[in-house]
Amino acid sequence: MKAFKPHLLALPDYPYTARQALIKLDQNESPYGLPPELKAELAARLEALPLNRYPEMHAESLAERIADFEGWPEAGVVVGPGSNTIITALVAAAQRVLDVHPSFALYKHAAELLGAPYRAVPLEEGFKLPVEALLAALAEEESPGVFFLPNPHTPTGHFFMQDRVQILCEAAAQHDWLMIIDEAYYQFAPADLKRQALGQPHLGVLRTFSKAWGLAGARAGYLLASEEVARVVRHLLPPFGIPAPTALAVELALEHPGYVTEAVEKVRRERERVYLELKAHPTWTAYPSHTNFLLVRTPDARAAYEGLLKRGILVRRQDHIPGLEGAIRVTIGTPVENDAFLQATFELAKEEKEIADAASED
Repeated sequence: MKAFKPHLLALPDYPYTARQALIKLDQNESPYGLPPELKAELAARLEALPLNRYPEMHAESLAERIADFEGWPEAGVVVGPGSNTIITALVAAAQRVLDVHPSFALYKHAAELLGAPYRAVPLEEGFKLPVEALLAALAEEESPGVFFLPNPHTPTGHFFMQDRVQILCEAAAQHDWLMIIDEAYYQFAPADLKRQALGQPHLGVLRTFSKAWGLAGARAGYLLASEEVARVVRHLLPPFGIPAPTALAVELALEHPGYVTEAVEKVRRERERVYLELKAHPTWTAYPSHTNFLLVRTPDARAAYEGLLKRGILVRRQDHIPGLEGAIRVTIGTPVENDAFLQATFELAKEEKEIADAASED
């Protein structure tokens, strides 16, 4: 172990533990994958794929398809095996990292892994964007770096209004920061920032095929940035990083984006239905969301998690995050899965009441 950098020895694990359950609502995956006809087409294309050959060095053909789809210069598109690897590359290049808190755990994890100075500014009450505090942080640091802002926000599902985000974009440019808007859930939100980022070298947009596209297992994400930023990030990604089957699956999906629109609408409808039904829950509180998940505050996150798991439903605890005590995160699934989740939540409320009544009698 003496061969390794000392700071790595005490590095905590990424905060996720895999568990098995009949209904999986813990990782914000889409409940809808490729339609059957597209799966059949993918199988046919895979049959002709020469797996004895290396894939393209940086998935150039896929980057061209993404550029066409997004209306973005091809030289500014970086494709990675999941947006996580692109985040890690951005952190590796950064002099320092600025974040909000709470936030997507990988920004901090990557900074700790790579020894980058890290600072997080707490969200304001109601998960509002702390514009003034972030403006001060952008101006105060002795050198600029990379500022990550997930919007819609994870893990809360909150959507930061564009006028407030734009203020931060302008400050990032003024102080030579690179601001990365992580739009993993943009299809579920009322707006996105791609148009504002086009032609702005201080601004980049990060997207993924793991959520709305239903391709989490394929592992593909991409960055839309300036040519100069893209070149640096590309250097930090390993060559031949996108397996040929992944590129094939994503290219096929890009040829048929209509299935994504349909899936997103289903998830949106179910998200609002689950949110409204939880309003009648006696002890749990769901927060409004612009993603494919809901953040839910419970009296006891551990009891809620274990109670749901006993009923075959897996969710994600968030109570280890300061400010999210009692919280769990629930991915929106199919109507049948959501019905099972809702039924379980009210059963748990009944059990809570029975235990409380018995304790009061004693």
